Amino acid sequence: MSQGHPGTPRLLRKLNDRAALELLLTIGPLTRAELGEHTGLSKVTSGQLLARLEERGLVAVSGERPGGRGPNAALYAVVPSSAYVAGLEVQPGSVTAGVADITGTVVAERTVDVAGSVDPVKAVHAAVRRVCDEAGISLASLRALVIGTRGVVDPRTGDVRFSFDLPAWHAGVLADLRAALGSSVMIENDVNLAALAEHSHGAARGVDDFVLVWTGVGQGLGVMLGSRLHRGFTGGAGEIGWLPVPGEPLPVDVTAPQSGSFQRLVGLTAVTSLAREHGVPAAADVTAADIVRTAVTTACDPFLDALALRLAIGVAAVTVVLDPRLVVLSGDVGRAGGTALTTRVEEAVAAICPSRPHVTVTEVPGSPVLRGALTAALTQAREQVFSNTVDT
Repeated sequence: MSQGHPGTPRLLRKLNDRAALELLLTIGPLTRAELGEHTGLSKVTSGQLLARLEERGLVAVSGERPGGRGPNAALYAVVPSSAYVAGLEVQPGSVTAGVADITGTVVAERTVDVAGSVDPVKAVHAAVRRVCDEAGISLASLRALVIGTRGVVDPRTGDVRFSFDLPAWHAGVLADLRAALGSSVMIENDVNLAALAEHSHGAARGVDDFVLVWTGVGQGLGVMLGSRLHRGFTGGAGEIGWLPVPGEPLPVDVTAPQSGSFQRLVGLTAVTSLAREHGVPAAADVTAADIVRTAVTTACDPFLDALALRLAIGVAAVTVVLDPRLVVLSGDVGRAGGTALTTRVEEAVAAICPSRPHVTVTEVPGSPVLRGALTAALTQAREQVFSNTVDT
């Protein structure tokens, strides 16, 4: 080996191991020969690679592939239990936690009522412990843990900089969580995680540049550029609720999201007012999503047209700056509106903006925030596990 390139064979083995594990996760079980075909490695090298990964407990024989002449070939697959991760969605009054194995299969999910609790660490610890018990694993088995919260997360420190709905989540909480649950804990903005889930499992699969517009209790925006989340310098990218819009007063208190101009335009109060104006039934305790769902069911076109135009103002403002290929409507209102709403938003954007991105509804099942948290945790865990397959 050349003195100028020490460790090169070891590096190549690590790269080959990583490529093989990613293939097994993406394609499924493969024989030694099939792995060689996909990676370009010889049968001998593929055999050595699989033996090395099998010794590490990362792959195992999962079956056989019937052949022509001769014995059946062994099929190798990633061992699901080789690593576990947890993802959490924190909301006022509840924490939903999920555990997935290294293949991405969700093995347990649990929502814990934390109403009245003002201690984020106790609330998270209780939810993680419950879901680990349900999954039949120890808390120490988790290789990564990602928490999705409402509010602004500082990308430099990883701490929550501000959250209106979760005042107990503030600077210093991340250090306390890591002290209790380990150094792998990460906090991420909930809408950013929803965008990550959409990119990996939803309508934005294979799309490098897109935005996700979250419409529900609050308004948010997740931005993906070059297949990477764009968080902004302080983590404030995507706080679309404060977007100034014509005819609405500017915020007088940026710590009160309900005062945001765009929030005033499409929030619960605005949607309820639109419902009364267009004859859509709206009880006193109804949500914005309930109103939109009723409008779709009853085919109340005037209401849907008016709401779509309001949403289009925000989408157009983002489009003229970022020019995304795709806009995904998510959140409770986005789901409730479905294609009846997204089609109208797309047409309205095209009428007021020189670009016409495709607008579609989310395709992520269940909670996009929880799914995104698990996706981020898996990325972190796989990096750890798949990068340590070769002895020094």
